[in-house]
Amino acid sequence: MEYLHHNSQGTIVHCDLKPSNILLDENMTAHVGDFGISRSKDDSTTVSLGDSKRTSSIAIRGTIGYVAPEYTGGGEVSTAADVYSFGVVLLEIFIRKRPTDIMFKDGLSIVTFAETNFPDRVLEIVDPQMLQESDLGPKIPASAKEKLVDQCLTSVINIGLCCTKPTPSERIGMQEVAAKLHGIKDAYLRGAEETVV
Repeated sequence: MEYLHHNSQGTIVHCDLKPSNILLDENMTAHVGDFGISRSKDDSTTVSLGDSKRTSSIAIRGTIGYVAPEYTGGGEVSTAADVYSFGVVLLEIFIRKRPTDIMFKDGLSIVTFAETNFPDRVLEIVDPQMLQESDLGPKIPASAKEKLVDQCLTSVINIGLCCTKPTPSERIGMQEVAAKLHGIKDAYLRGAEETVV
């Protein structure tokens, strides 16, 4: 997403980011697919890919649960809406609940669920299997392992929440998201090495 928003010729807004549109290759590197409703954004105008018609706002068909709140009112295509969708995907991966899960009703969403439990109860809402698979080896004391995992998971959930702020201007950009995620990975690996040594 960072590349689509910042490193390609012009800005591409995906408009329908969700897990089924993210493909993993043999190295577990993620690739975004299905650009059926994506838009190329050039300055203040938006161009539909495959369509030369220019418009400043368009009706968005996204996927329920991943669509940014501003799109429900016919809001303008923006990279901030992709950031929102990315945040929902990130929360879904770590909490292991779809944004359309039956538990999310009566005003509760995956975002409000994460907000309500952040930061004190993050370990209670993340996927328990993820906690089991975070085994850093027998040489690391359990308390040090739990602290390292808690710090990293809290940081990741925080990024998801920064991406899913209610208004586009409050959300962080994909460059910042990518930098923060790389930083968390590096801190996790560095922390694991330092704890063993």
